[in-house]
Amino acid sequence: MNGAEALIESLRRENVRHMFGYAGATICPAADALSSVNDISYTLVRTEQNAGHMASGYARITGKPGVCMVTSGPGATNLLTGIATAYMDSIPMVAITGQVPSGLLGRDIFQEVDVTGAAAPFTKHSYLVKDANEIPRIVKEAFHIASTGRPGPVLIDIPIDIQEQEIKNFIYPEEVRIRGYKPSVKGHDLQIKRVTEAIMKADKPLICAGGGVWLSDAKQELLTLAERCQIPVVKTMMGLALMPSDHPLNMGMIGSHGNRCANKALARADLLIMIGCRAADRTIISPSEIQRRMDIIHIDVDPAEIGKNMRAAVPLVGDIKIILNQLLEKDLTSRGLESWRSELRELRRAEVSRIFPRKENYIFPGALLKTLGQKLNDDAIVCVDVGQNQIFTCKYLPQKNGRLLTSGGLGTMGYSLPAAVGAKIAAPDKQVIVICGDGSFQMSMNELAAIRAANLDIKMILFRNQTLGLVHQIQRAAPYHVPFGVSLDGSPDYAAIAAAYGIPSFTASDENVLEITLDRFLNAEGPCLFISETDPEIKTTD
Repeated sequence: MNGAEALIESLRRENVRHMFGYAGATICPAADALSSVNDISYTLVRTEQNAGHMASGYARITGKPGVCMVTSGPGATNLLTGIATAYMDSIPMVAITGQVPSGLLGRDIFQEVDVTGAAAPFTKHSYLVKDANEIPRIVKEAFHIASTGRPGPVLIDIPIDIQEQEIKNFIYPEEVRIRGYKPSVKGHDLQIKRVTEAIMKADKPLICAGGGVWLSDAKQELLTLAERCQIPVVKTMMGLALMPSDHPLNMGMIGSHGNRCANKALARADLLIMIGCRAADRTIISPSEIQRRMDIIHIDVDPAEIGKNMRAAVPLVGDIKIILNQLLEKDLTSRGLESWRSELRELRRAEVSRIFPRKENYIFPGALLKTLGQKLNDDAIVCVDVGQNQIFTCKYLPQKNGRLLTSGGLGTMGYSLPAAVGAKIAAPDKQVIVICGDGSFQMSMNELAAIRAANLDIKMILFRNQTLGLVHQIQRAAPYHVPFGVSLDGSPDYAAIAAAYGIPSFTASDENVLEITLDRFLNAEGPCLFISETDPEIKTTD
C-alpha cells in the first residue's frame, strides 16, 4: 500500500461517502486510489473554490466534515477562498491538496506554492505530510480537530512522492491524543447557576441565537428553553432558520440588515442571552451601548469569542447542546413575561403583514420571497448568496423547519450554487433552492455543469437587476457621488446559458402572474432556473 492508498483507506475509516475536487498532476496518485473504491463518490467541480463551497454545503447538512481535494499551485490557491469561507462560519472541513515532490520544496518549481503557510490564518490546523506512514494518524487527527470544539477547516498537504511512497504497515488509530487540544464541553456548574439566577431575575430577557446552535445540533434544546421560560428569540443571520417565522417567540433577525422588531427587542431588553453567536458588527451595531444598558450572558464553545466584541457579565464556555441540557435540568419556568411578549408581538405582527411596493415591469424581492416561502416544503434547504439577495431573503423569506445556508462571516459571492450542490448530495430527498443575484450567479454558473452531470434537482432563483445591487445602493449615498464599477453590462442571456446545459428556465416581470409562474418553476422536473426582473434602484430598506 502506498501513501495515496493509505489516504483513501483512512477516509473510508472516517466514513467519508463523498468528495469534491479537481484533479491535477500532483494529486493524481490519490485520484487513482480513489477511482478503485466503490463507497466514496466524487463530484468534479469546475473551479477549485467551489470544491470548498460544496464541501461546506455537504457538511452543514450532514453535520460531518466535508472533504475536498485539489492539486497544487493554482488549484490550492483557488481553494483558499473556499477554506476561508468555511473558517469564518465554523464549518467542519478536511481539505486535501497535492504538492510538488518533497525534495524540491522551496525551489519555486512548476506549480509549487506554500499552501500551508498561505492558509494558516484561516485553518484550525494544517499538515505538510513528510512520511506516508504518518498519513493514518494525520487523517484521524484532522477529522477530530475539524469536528470538535469550534468546528473549522483542516488542511492536509501531501507531496506527490509521499503519495507514491510505500508504507510499512497500515494501522488506523482508534483514538486521538493531541497534546494541548482538549476543547471545553460541559458548562461550569457555578456559571450555570449564575445564568439560571439571571434569567429568573430579568423582566425583559431576550435570547440571541446564532450558527453555533446548528453546529452543536441544539435546535430542539433552544426551542425547549425558550418555550419553557417564554423568552422571545432573535437570531443572527447564521441562526435564522432555528425557529419557524410564525413561532410566537420568534422576533426575527437582528442587526444592521435585520428586522425592525428584532432590533427593537434588543433595544428594550434588560438581559441578553447570546447563544452560539459572535456579536460581530453586522449583529450588534453598538456593543458599548448594549453593555451599558443590560447584563449579557454569552454561551459559546470558543472561549476566544467571549469578550472579544462585547463584555459578558456571565461567560459560559462549552458545547451548546450540553449546556442547554444543563440549564433545562434547573427549575426554570415562565415568570409572567406576558407584557414583554405582548409588546414585541405587536411589532412583529406589523412587520410580517406589511404590503410590499410595486413597480411596473419589476417584481419586488419581498413579494417573490413571501410567495415562495409559502410554497416550499416544510424541510426545504435554501442556499442564498451575498448582497441584496441575501438581505432580502433573510428579512422576507418565511422560515419553516428547514435550513438556510449562506456565507455570513466572509460574505463570499458565488457561494449559494455550489453550496446547494453539496447540500443536495447530502440530502437527495429534500427540496433545495438557490437564491442569488446576477453578479453572484456569474461567479459560479459554471457549476451548472456539475448540476447537469449528476442531474441534481436544484431550483435556482436569480434576481436580475443588471448591477451589483448592494454596492450600487451604498454608492448612492454620502460620502460617495455616483455608482461606479457596478454595472453588469455584457451579462449573458441567462435563459440561453441554462438551456446550453439542458436546464429549463422561467422569467417573470409581472406580479400578477408570479404565483402561477412559481408553481410551474417548482413543479418542473429536475433543475430549473427562475429569472425575476428586479428594479436596479431598489434598496434593502424599501
